Amino acid sequence: MNPNTSQSLKPVLFVLTSHRVKGATGQPTGYYLGEVTHPLAELEAAGIAVEFASIQGGEPPVDGLEVDDALNARYWNDAGFRAAVRQTMKLDDADASRYSAIFFAGGHGAMWDFPNSAAVQRLTREIFEAGGAVAAVCHGPAALVNVRLSDGAALVDGKRLSAFTDEEEHAVGLTQVVPFLLASTLRERGALHQAAPDWTRQVVVDGRLITGQNPQSAGGVGAALRELLLARGAA
Repeated sequence: MNPNTSQSLKPVLFVLTSHRVKGATGQPTGYYLGEVTHPLAELEAAGIAVEFASIQGGEPPVDGLEVDDALNARYWNDAGFRAAVRQTMKLDDADASRYSAIFFAGGHGAMWDFPNSAAVQRLTREIFEAGGAVAAVCHGPAALVNVRLSDGAALVDGKRLSAFTDEEEHAVGLTQVVPFLLASTLRERGALHQAAPDWTRQVVVDGRLITGQNPQSAGGVGAALRELLLARGAA
């Protein structure tokens, strides 16, 4: 690999949910911290820049604040990271041409504000059609359920992918709380959903689409995205 490859790459846009409450339960939610820190560590180790956006901008709500996780603790105690996630760009203001890839972090909040966001749909389509990568983990693939390409086809139609499974949703007791079941809905859109047993790592790469099933898959999604970007940058 040319040592200048990562420096020549455009940044990756990390997108976080702004949704704070699980349906009518009153329970707090947001983005899942480990689904940001683990992919981020993989990209930063290779010198690939990352920028943060959220649906509403500003400071998005955080869920899964598990500081016994070494990477979570490292980033949560890092002033630069905390400043970055405290002042996220509003996704509507993002310019797709500035990015090599878009990555959607999970957390249950994503199920409410990712699917019907016009900004999510625009940026995903524009980045993908410009030859960039699209990545998501756990509930992050909720961003993909309504993305259509310029020819009207669903982005996920015929694509192999992975996302939080219906079985995992049942295991956490939220099948009647979330607005839809993610894996089932992706299959309805034509996706070839590939599930692993609950809470086991599952990363699926189909061309420039990279997805992971659950929090255990977050680092693997970041590593796969890193390798794809470095390979394309060196080509």
